[in-house]
Amino acid sequence: MTINNLKDNYLDHWQKALAVRMLSIDAVQQANSGHPGMPMGMADVATVLFQNHLKFDSSNPEWHDRDRFILSAGHGSMLLYSILYLTGYPGITIDDITKFRQTHSITAGHPEYRYIRGIETTTGPLGQGLANAVGFALAERLLNAQWGKNIVNHRTYALVGDGCLMEGLSQEAITFAGKQQLDKLIVLWDDNGITIDGEVSKSCITNQPQRFESSGWDAFKCDGHNPDSIDRAITKAKKSPRPSLIQCKTHIGFGSQTKQDKASAHGSPLGEEEISKIREIYGWEYPPFEIPKNLKIKWEKIGARSRTLREDWEKHFSKLSSSKKQRFERVFNGQVPSNFSKKLNALKKEMALVQPNIASRKSSELTLKLINKILPETIGGSADLTGSNNTLTEGLGTSDPSNPNGRYIYYGIREHGMAAIMNGIALHCGLIPYGGTFMVFSDYARGGMRLSALMGLRVIYVMTHDSIGLGEDGPTHQPVEHLAMLRATPNTFMFRPADTIETIEAWETAITTVGTPSVLALSRQNLPTVRLKHTTKNLVSKGAYILNESKNKRRVLLLASGSEVTIALSAQEKLESMGIGVRVVSMPCWELFEKQDALYRKRVLPSGPIRIAIEAGVQQGWEKWLFGERGNPRKAAFIGMNRFGASGPAEELYKDFKITPQAILEKVEELLSN
Repeated sequence: MTINNLKDNYLDHWQKALAVRMLSIDAVQQANSGHPGMPMGMADVATVLFQNHLKFDSSNPEWHDRDRFILSAGHGSMLLYSILYLTGYPGITIDDITKFRQTHSITAGHPEYRYIRGIETTTGPLGQGLANAVGFALAERLLNAQWGKNIVNHRTYALVGDGCLMEGLSQEAITFAGKQQLDKLIVLWDDNGITIDGEVSKSCITNQPQRFESSGWDAFKCDGHNPDSIDRAITKAKKSPRPSLIQCKTHIGFGSQTKQDKASAHGSPLGEEEISKIREIYGWEYPPFEIPKNLKIKWEKIGARSRTLREDWEKHFSKLSSSKKQRFERVFNGQVPSNFSKKLNALKKEMALVQPNIASRKSSELTLKLINKILPETIGGSADLTGSNNTLTEGLGTSDPSNPNGRYIYYGIREHGMAAIMNGIALHCGLIPYGGTFMVFSDYARGGMRLSALMGLRVIYVMTHDSIGLGEDGPTHQPVEHLAMLRATPNTFMFRPADTIETIEAWETAITTVGTPSVLALSRQNLPTVRLKHTTKNLVSKGAYILNESKNKRRVLLLASGSEVTIALSAQEKLESMGIGVRVVSMPCWELFEKQDALYRKRVLPSGPIRIAIEAGVQQGWEKWLFGERGNPRKAAFIGMNRFGASGPAEELYKDFKITPQAILEKVEELLSN
């Protein structure tokens, strides 16, 4: 479809799409930074989607039963910003459009969740939005089964580019969605044949429709500049019993005399001279950022098109029983029942009496057994390690097309996909996702985990086999640097509980923290109970606390997390018998300890005594607690790992790497003699 054909035969559509194109072109030019080519190429597709198909109400962006639109190709952010402004979303103005990519502007370089209403997820790292969309669609299916079609019944649309489909994450997401037969998921592929380096053929010859079809999808094709062709393809996709790919054949930089179909249209401003020519070609007579009133009104009518559907939904919702309405509002607002902590406290009290000697992954399973009964909104899973991660509890049921009510997901060997899909589930609202794998494979999940933190999502990562304590599988499976990596990630709670009691408290904190993802680093080996006295207080929520106080005059502080707390306690017993007073501090979550007031931190870590940290990981990060917070580098030491692990029984490995009570004794004697 040519520009002249669009002007002659689809003038109304052409003008609406032009508003998107010109806002995008002018904003990128003013910022002197950005990606104009994709919005120019996909404006026709987006216009048809929003005008004819997308169920949304711009006056109520958080309507729970709206369709979701995910811009996976986040570099084309001005496409989304333009449409949100044009359709009348509250909170975004023409002034915001003019401040594209500027410091403190809500119109960031890539779409960022929470900044503008209508942005469903943060995208930019390619492929993440596609996998998020799979999570949105999966959440819709489960909630549809729980609440019925009058309350939850919507579609998820994702706009992807060639880069999204080249990322390995896309394969994990595509094959998972095909297996799950997520028929309300529609992916719009901007098939423009161009990446930053030039023609796609330089790096990829994949037949994408066949790839999708082989994974259980239906594939459709359209001329991405022909409104009728686009509309027909979307209509067909909506009728498919499978997830759908729509191959939208487009021209990047559509209409530019010198940059159409070239990489130069992708990631830099077009230039004033080129834009002047484009205005002539388009027939756009208005200065930058001016949208004719009649055109803005037409777009605002698109924004109000589904208002009647939203009002009908509200009528259906009002007919729910009082208890159902309360539960719906509770889960969609991310709240837990008022008796949640009370029930977990009862479990803590029981475990304090039983004093189990079990792996913290097993403690996690015991806790989940209770949590999954209290909270029908939890949805668990594992990346093919269910029996090792202990993430499945009785009664959840498998989530698949034959059992949409199922609350347990077999993600397969797709760690990155699992993380990004869980982000989509959390973003949808109404569910609390958790998923498990070995901690060392957080390397594979890292991209999704970072975005959990960036967006402030309650996603819970159950990472078992957290140290050399896993034993014989050896260094490929033994995490060494991973605790430091995850602790270095902003807005992430890294829990490493020492026993069953701490594990229960870690889960309670993770579940009740809405704006931060949590990682639970759990042991393969058995851990004795170290918290022998029951308290209703959640001490893990403090991040660190005095586990066992000295009997003699305090001269030593032993700081430890997880499985090494037991080693610290053994060393304390021996040192106390020698007349050396030792305080043992359990540090299950540094990030929460950092949030405590200075007085509390000083009470836990006073000045004076020597400090020794014990952890079966690298030292990086421990300097803050050993040398800072009133510490002294000359009176501090770390006992842990300084190289990769080895294959062998766990007990022998701890001795071989000198993470033992005896090593602590020797270090204490050395520091006290200085």
